[in-house]
Amino acid sequence: MRTFDFQHARDVDDALSIAAAGATYFAGGTNLLDLMKLGVTEPVALVDIGRLGLDQITATDSGGIMIGAGVTNSAVANHRLVRTQYPVLSQAILSGATTQLRNMATAGGNLMQRTRCPYFMDVSFPACNKRRPGSGCGALEGSNREHALFGASASCVAVHPSDMAVALAILDAVVHVQAPTGPRSVALSEFFQLPGDDPSRDNALGAGDLIVGIELPTSEYAYHSWYLKVRDRHSYAFALVSVAAGLTIDDGIITSAAIALGGVAAKPWRVSAAEAALIGRPADTGTFSAAAELAMSGAATLSQNEFKVDLGKHSVVRALHRASTRR
Repeated sequence: MRTFDFQHARDVDDALSIAAAGATYFAGGTNLLDLMKLGVTEPVALVDIGRLGLDQITATDSGGIMIGAGVTNSAVANHRLVRTQYPVLSQAILSGATTQLRNMATAGGNLMQRTRCPYFMDVSFPACNKRRPGSGCGALEGSNREHALFGASASCVAVHPSDMAVALAILDAVVHVQAPTGPRSVALSEFFQLPGDDPSRDNALGAGDLIVGIELPTSEYAYHSWYLKVRDRHSYAFALVSVAAGLTIDDGIITSAAIALGGVAAKPWRVSAAEAALIGRPADTGTFSAAAELAMSGAATLSQNEFKVDLGKHSVVRALHRASTRR
């Protein structure tokens, strides 16, 4: 690891000023420090944003909640309002990492974490367009068992690793950002970027932009939702496929639905056709199976990840079953 300067920001304006001089924001550091140790990223300076007062979860006037960017993952998952009104978010967070990491990792940092593609994480691999633009994508012809089925390009087939973001996707979350030019809000559906020709850019943030909060509107999925994560081992493993499912059900008939897939793209993957196919139908296996087929339709497989298509179908069905029977 190369040497670097370290400063504590006094407030948001101070953090923006220090970042404008070339510093990288530092919160829990659970991903950033790993990348620094591996030589994947080498910032010349870090600015600690842990003292900015962004560590609270508050109710909003519209009936939703605002999660401060500095709230730890553990605090989000165990907060009373999250557990009762947004249980799918609590389930998603608790399925990720370990207790020790969740105690350090922050909500804002969770969105900012980088892919765990081995070609990105290991600097001994020369080909990674996300790490070294223009160098190629080693996963295209190499080890790609855990890689993308949707939204990939000839430049990158990596997936985003967040569990939390998949749950936030069905909750219509909005990311609040303090930019050098002023505050702005970005819908989560627009926050993450697919690789296209420039995989080095993961999201819609500009230079110096700071996430200050994540807002959740009132949820209609407090009673019927579920987060399912399928992985190689139960603890401390990233998703091969994950599903966040939310339903509203009236007298056995589905009246609204949301499905987001994780582990299959560079962003939480929603398929509107699968959601629409559920509405007006009975909450049963036949309905769920038809939606699962649509959810995985159009998957572009690689040499080693074709199994994820069938795995995804079964996972969607199972998540919808669990959501429909949850009280």
